[in-house]
Amino acid sequence: MRLRLARNRRRAFSLLEVMIACGIFFMAIFAILAMVSSVLRNARALRRVDVDAGMVAAQLYKTNKLYEGFESGDFGNLAPDYSYDTEIIQAATNGLFQVNITVHRRGLANPVDQMSIFVYAPDSPQNGGFGAPTFR
Repeated sequence: MRLRLARNRRRAFSLLEVMIACGIFFMAIFAILAMVSSVLRNARALRRVDVDAGMVAAQLYKTNKLYEGFESGDFGNLAPDYSYDTEIIQAATNGLFQVNITVHRRGLANPVDQMSIFVYAPDSPQNGGFGAPTFR
């Protein structure tokens, strides 16, 4: 009789072994959940587009024709809360323009980003040709 009881005890897990196994299991589950949460947070951050004045400057380089003056616009569905203002001034008579770009966000008093660049656009209608003088 004693032999059978001894065999049955050896086949089962002790309470300490079960508690250690549960602890390891839950530590692994919490580590996996933390990793999944971090990946989801990073994926959301990648979907969000940071708007800056360089996006407007890139659009200016697509066209080689600039007009002096003030222009406003928005970023459409890409960033619906943002708008931009550009001020284009002819800096020299040879097709050099100074472009001042300001990006605003709806509800904020201060601009989000500002940039001032010089763009060479010899094909602009205000340019009288290479080196031709302009009168103001």
